[in-house]
Amino acid sequence: QVQLVESGGGLVQAGGSLRLSCAVSGSIFSINAMGWYRQAPGKQRELVATIRSGGSPNYADSVKGRFTISRDNAKNTGYLQMNSLKAEDTAVYYCNADIRVTPVRLPRNYWGQGTQVTVSS
Repeated sequence: QVQLVESGGGLVQAGGSLRLSCAVSGSIFSINAMGWYRQAPGKQRELVATIRSGGSPNYADSVKGRFTISRDNAKNTGYLQMNSLKAEDTAVYYCNADIRVTPVRLPRNYWGQGTQVTVSS
């Protein structure tokens, strides 16, 4: 069974940094796009950043220049380096990935359980 497990969240002061990890476990064939989303209390889930298997990243305007998305294909793991954190970055951060479990099956979208990031001002 495919699972995405996030780690690295926590409490940090404004201006600080955190690095989130998303480990994909289970029997898989390939991971296409990976992404990070976040949901603050009372708000809709929003895109933070995505990266395709070829490595091209895409960022929300609110995090450009502060966050960096990356992936280690050998480890089936994605990362989100967050620098210069602001109070408005406080949210539950979710990992998302399009995963193909066999060469003949279409990719399916998976979500992690989320990790809390709290930035104190």
